[in-house]
Amino acid sequence: MIGVAVVMTAGTRPAGARPVRARLVRAGSTVLAGSLLAVVAACSQNGTGGGAPPPGGSSGGSTAPRPAAPAPKPAGFTLVASGDVLPHDSIIRRAAADAGGDGYDFRPMLAGAKPVVSGADLAICHMETVYGKDGGPYTGYPAFKSPPEIAAALKATGYDSCSTASNHTLDDGAAGLGRTLDALDAAGVKHAGSARTAAEAARPTLLEAGGATVAQLAYTYDTNGYPLPEGKPWAVNLLDESKVIADARAARAAGADVVVVSVHWGTEWQTEPDERQLALARALTASATGGRPDVDLLLGTHAHVPQAYEKVNGTWVIYGMGDQIAGDMINHQGAFDPRGNQSSIGRFTFAPPKKPGARWEVTKAEFLPQWFDTGRGRIVNLGAADGSDPRHPGIRETIRQVVLGRGADKDGLTLGK
Repeated sequence: MIGVAVVMTAGTRPAGARPVRARLVRAGSTVLAGSLLAVVAACSQNGTGGGAPPPGGSSGGSTAPRPAAPAPKPAGFTLVASGDVLPHDSIIRRAAADAGGDGYDFRPMLAGAKPVVSGADLAICHMETVYGKDGGPYTGYPAFKSPPEIAAALKATGYDSCSTASNHTLDDGAAGLGRTLDALDAAGVKHAGSARTAAEAARPTLLEAGGATVAQLAYTYDTNGYPLPEGKPWAVNLLDESKVIADARAARAAGADVVVVSVHWGTEWQTEPDERQLALARALTASATGGRPDVDLLLGTHAHVPQAYEKVNGTWVIYGMGDQIAGDMINHQGAFDPRGNQSSIGRFTFAPPKKPGARWEVTKAEFLPQWFDTGRGRIVNLGAADGSDPRHPGIRETIRQVVLGRGADKDGLTLGK
């Protein structure tokens, strides 16, 4: 440090700095001057202050650069997914009542799912309908236009992203589609399956959790006969095996460690998956690149009733989660069908690959039976129900039998809380 002071006295002090050190040297004794000259001479030897640096150290008082800290190892993550959000007229009226006459509040009816949803690292919903204009009018079946306040309620419940490809995506044309995505954007909820521009359609929806980049892709079997908007063939993703595989590979190339595919498919009111579901599940889970599966999880919606979970080619498939929110449901025979208010939430724990280039593995798979109590307008988590309602055990058992109907328990699926 003394050597540095002497160099500054030789004319290298910063402009405007007071030359205190220079006056101090000139005013010092001969001994002090001799000592300083000795220090300067020592500093000139080998350009470092003389002598070899100590083992493992550095010379001249400088600090050796520290090695970069190793990157943190990926921790893994939990992902939950739930069924169709389908606001019939009765659901819209309930949300208006819950808002106390000031708009629409969907948070109370979703509150029963919040502990599970917000407790996961990633949460995916299925927004089946499109949103109407601010202030309405809003409509239920058959051509839905839902209050956009749903988006904020989904965010408040803990959802990170929603699939938006369904047979109702074009109920109000391109305008309804655009309003829905605008509202989800404003609420901070990502989305997959429909798009406002070609560029948006070409980009996979990417999420981050536990050191992994997760892509969500979404598709629907049809749009209830509504044609795709003119000049916008990319507006809604239609379900096609080759397209799903191509998109999954593109998502992987864009950096996705895990690819989740949401599919709106199946036969309404049928608890058994139909032949197209089974065939597509086999094809999509068999597709691989370089020995690594292209799809890591398949999430099904649409049938209005719970359907089975199954491990196909080593990949978990939920054929149908049922309706998370819906009014009293009438089946195709014209009868009230309580299955239309039964559903499940799937919860999957992903662990990092055991070796480079391998897939992220599901180390724990769970299902959580849910029921929408239309009398109260509330979701009930039957896995955590306290037994105070005598209806709960029977509904839970009905869902359990359907979910395990293809032997998923033998592959480790358990009932969660």
